[in-house]
Amino acid sequence: MLDILAVIAPIFMLIGLGYLAVRLALFPQDKLAALGLLVVRFALPALILHSLSSRSPAELLNTPYLAAYAAGSLAMLLLGTGWAMLARQQPLPRAALYGLGMSCSNSAFVGYPIVYQLLGPVATLALALTMVVENLLMLPLGIALSEADGSRQERFLRAFGRSLLGLRRNPIILAIVAGVTLALLDLRLPPLLAKPVAMLGTASAPVALFVIGGSLVGLPLRSMLRDVSILASGKLLLHPLLVAGALLLFGPLDPHLAMAGVLIAAMPMLSIFPILGQRHDMQGFCAATLLLATTSSFLTISAAIWLLQHYPFFH
Repeated sequence: MLDILAVIAPIFMLIGLGYLAVRLALFPQDKLAALGLLVVRFALPALILHSLSSRSPAELLNTPYLAAYAAGSLAMLLLGTGWAMLARQQPLPRAALYGLGMSCSNSAFVGYPIVYQLLGPVATLALALTMVVENLLMLPLGIALSEADGSRQERFLRAFGRSLLGLRRNPIILAIVAGVTLALLDLRLPPLLAKPVAMLGTASAPVALFVIGGSLVGLPLRSMLRDVSILASGKLLLHPLLVAGALLLFGPLDPHLAMAGVLIAAMPMLSIFPILGQRHDMQGFCAATLLLATTSSFLTISAAIWLLQHYPFFH
């Protein structure tokens, strides 16, 4: 158990540092957005570009992993959306936010630092492959469902198309495309460029965790506890189980890559979840869910690591 704490504790200490810095007014909360932009637009793309450009084509064209992670996440999206519609009587656009919260992980800000501490460089490959699924399938589909009116197919298709079209300016997607292209052409970044890119990439994890912690200050939780608890449980428990089952079904895979996929699925939902809920006046509910899932994930992620270490499902 101590070795698990050695992996998890530094991550949540950085999250706690961000929380305390904002809570004690040592860092202004309205400046967190700038740090988040630094990570999303520069540090994380640099990390992905540097890692992918040094991989072999066989590693990057990992169809079993892509198919398995997509299948497990799609199943969770459908289950979450269906539960919200049938059990909670939510219309499709609002129900889709429930499903999106249960099926899309904070893979970059929380997932990558934890998985890297545990498994090393394979975490970067898992992150890149996962972000292909999340950015090209899960997020556009979830956003399109949340913007549909439930009666006109063409409106759904337009929303899905707009979501995909918007990715052409996404620095993370551009970094994935550039890194994959370099790897397939067997090209490498010149040393003069590779060094600063690598240095910039190392900033992504600590800065991202600080931002997550600071963002938790002031989030509501007391109301709507039942639905918030169910949504957080679906994300932290059911999503990784579905992804693990799909990885076993679509395998065999490199055991460490499969473990990385399960752990990424076990992370709390996206930090932009409250922003996605603004359209339907659900930002308070989404923020409360994010708070509960992030704080509870210390225990659930520790349990997931222990299970994967003591029961080698993928060997």
